Amino acid sequence: MGSLQTRFMGLQLSNPLVAGSSDLTSNVDSIKRIEEAGAGAIVLKSLFEEQIQLERFKLEEDLEAGNDLYGEMATIFPKLQHAGAKEHLMWVKKARAAVKIPVIASLNAVTRATWVEYARQLADQGVDALELNFFATPRDFDVAGGSVEDEQLQIVREVRAAVKVPLAVKLSVFYSNPLNIIGRLDREGAGGFVLFNRFFQPDINTETESITQPFNFSIQADNRLPLRFVGLLHGKIKADVCASTGIMTGADVIKMILAGASSVQVVTGLYRQGVKSIRTMLDEITRWMNARSYDSIDAFRGKLSAKNAKDPWAYTRAQYAKMLLNPKEFTESVKS
Repeated sequence: MGSLQTRFMGLQLSNPLVAGSSDLTSNVDSIKRIEEAGAGAIVLKSLFEEQIQLERFKLEEDLEAGNDLYGEMATIFPKLQHAGAKEHLMWVKKARAAVKIPVIASLNAVTRATWVEYARQLADQGVDALELNFFATPRDFDVAGGSVEDEQLQIVREVRAAVKVPLAVKLSVFYSNPLNIIGRLDREGAGGFVLFNRFFQPDINTETESITQPFNFSIQADNRLPLRFVGLLHGKIKADVCASTGIMTGADVIKMILAGASSVQVVTGLYRQGVKSIRTMLDEITRWMNARSYDSIDAFRGKLSAKNAKDPWAYTRAQYAKMLLNPKEFTESVKS
């Protein structure tokens, strides 16, 4: 039977399936179930600095709400302070001790200083690696895209200097040229890239005329976008690439490895199909490898990347070009 072992950022994984950051990786019972199901690694639910800030502001607001009514309350009782990241850090340390597979801490901070400080604190909890989640929500017309990228590069540079554990960057696709920013981050010392992050997007309820924040599940077809960039990146950067979004089956994992991925992250699949689906996917990969006499993941990793594919335009061609060049073939494929 072929070996499913792989490496991501220098970490030895028993297989390429990584449980991505979510509520499923936010308590000990669920991460133990994920380990028992056979996951190669776990990314713990993210430390969100914005959430900590909001909780701190709410606490201060609640504590000060009655000051005018009961003046003595402002002087008799000691001032309470929000615990900040302490609770999350304790949970990370507890989670690291609860399982034997590699544990990756996830971070989403706001300022450069807090990115570095929280990264250092998370690394001190004994995790095997860190994952930085980059996404700049457009708020200001005057902020140039280049300045956003430069700030993210500086964050990686400073975090890399502050911690010793491997460092992954989870990116959104919202860059003018994702390949360029990935190449620059690679040179700054990022050991891995997770492609791509999914963020909550606003919706509008027309019945209540209110803005909502629905949960942002992926669908299987979404994996074609990371597949394109995984294929383009293989053999072009030093860092490893982990594919994320729309990974539902063992076949989806195989596609990403053929394109050049070292591993994949699974979230929606675990919600929709249950944690036990990890074992199902691993069995599918094993059967596929055995049928083709592949003795390891590396035996076929990158086989169909842009670097190795027979069609040099496979990862850069757009569908409309195919339609213009051969409209009859395009029409028939749509009908089928």
